[in-house]
Amino acid sequence: MTDTTIVVRRPRVLVADDQPDILEALRLLLKGEDYDVETALSPAGVLLAVQGGDLDAALIDLNYARDTTSGDEGIDLLGRIRAADPTLPVSVMTAWGSVDGAVEAMRRGAYDYVEKPWSNERLVLTLRRQVEMGRALRAGRQLQTEIDTLRSSPGRPLLIAESPRMRPVLDLMARIAPSEANVLITGEHGTGKELVAHWLHAASGRAQRPFTAVNLGGLSEGVFESEMFGHVRGAFTDAKTDRAGRFELADGGSLFLDEIANISMGQQSKLLRVLQTREVERVGSSRTKRVDVRIMAATNADLRDEVTGGRFREDLLFRINTIEIALPPLRDRREDILPLARHFLDQHALRYGRRGLTLDAGAAQALLTHNWPGNVRELDHAVERGVLLAQGATVRAGDLGLRLPGPPARLEDLTLAEAERAIIDRALSRFGGNVSQAAKALGLSRSALYRRLESNGQ
Repeated sequence: MTDTTIVVRRPRVLVADDQPDILEALRLLLKGEDYDVETALSPAGVLLAVQGGDLDAALIDLNYARDTTSGDEGIDLLGRIRAADPTLPVSVMTAWGSVDGAVEAMRRGAYDYVEKPWSNERLVLTLRRQVEMGRALRAGRQLQTEIDTLRSSPGRPLLIAESPRMRPVLDLMARIAPSEANVLITGEHGTGKELVAHWLHAASGRAQRPFTAVNLGGLSEGVFESEMFGHVRGAFTDAKTDRAGRFELADGGSLFLDEIANISMGQQSKLLRVLQTREVERVGSSRTKRVDVRIMAATNADLRDEVTGGRFREDLLFRINTIEIALPPLRDRREDILPLARHFLDQHALRYGRRGLTLDAGAAQALLTHNWPGNVRELDHAVERGVLLAQGATVRAGDLGLRLPGPPARLEDLTLAEAERAIIDRALSRFGGNVSQAAKALGLSRSALYRRLESNGQ
């Protein structure tokens, strides 16, 4: 077996302006923030750099030598960049404080705008979020087309996953999404199983057909058949009208069966029959109807153990897990915690009318050191709580409502692995969760620190 080392490179950004002194100032600023910077003096230079690929973000001026006031040249350049690479996040700069021009640029697809003279803090924050978006959109070259579709289509999910533990998961998803294979998605509560199912549906040939989800664990014996297969009027006391079941509603599309381990053996038998025949019969009817659905099931249980214990049918397991996707818990993909947190922060800040909120260093450290028993769902709720409780422009550790860790143990009382983890935690805390700065302080490369984080379960 070949040992493949994942190298995590520094973010690479393109900065464009027709003034060399501005380019040099931005280059020095961003170099100090651990970015690789490529510069361009003209729209033609920008397009050459974009066509060369391998960029995480771009920051472009709206005005160039041909037209120094209207911003039209920059708007035109933005459109040409998006045509060349729809997944590259682009922010715009303008020296004229033109809100109208900035709004028009964002309407045309810009991520954000920066006014000159700029605030270093705001510019760096904008670019950091921009790079996080770009990295999420490029979670493997195989995923570019699928993720671009998800990004540009309202209501479809965006996957934020940069950690080494998620790379093989994303690769597997990209390979199987276009297929018709049934998929079993496993993982702890809150790891994002339904999000993955939505993603697979949206990246498949069934994307324009229905995605129907049902929580099987919430269906009692009395309503299971009616809910899943439908019923006709008069089939039972409360059957006032004909009703289609979930299989019929999902016809031509995908059916997501959540908590599949929680159904009884009798329900499993009825479900298996439909999966084998692809035919449903409404309760109270003798007519059958063929259905064309792709099955995606999810559980936090080990179904093989359930089969061994006689609680789950082995033949049903074979039917639903042509491919199995096992999602790691959030504590094993800590590189994703802050990108996810900032994504949720933006969402909830917009929802509650609190735009511009940021996480302070203490909040970032609290997020990184928490063990996340509730996984991504718990992170989402913690950030939402922080948005609601924050006073001022920053979310602090206390706003998140997380249980604070106890006093630090003495290093001499720890094992070698525990001591290494403690030293890494302190370095991350010292630099507010910045992995690059922590790696430098520890005398490690960024990729070496990521490997240690992964091997320590961080």
